[in-house]
Amino acid sequence: MESLEKYISINPDIRFGKPCIVNTRIAVIDILEWLASGMTYEEILEDFPSLTREHILAALNFAAKREGITKISIQ
Repeated sequence: MESLEKYISINPDIRFGKPCIVNTRIAVIDILEWLASGMTYEEILEDFPSLTREHILAALNFAAKREGITKISIQ
């Protein structure tokens, strides 16, 4: 996959700084929640024509990378 910056932006003035698809207000978390609810790529793309398959893959890639650096301390 190309650089995530091509697809994901973080701007404190848009959605309170949540990572979003570039040039939209669609947050990475929105895409993750749609997929988790059972929506297919095709359904998401139909409902949000400004998105592409690459946007969905970038959101998944971004979330996977972030999860990879998250550490939970159990005490």
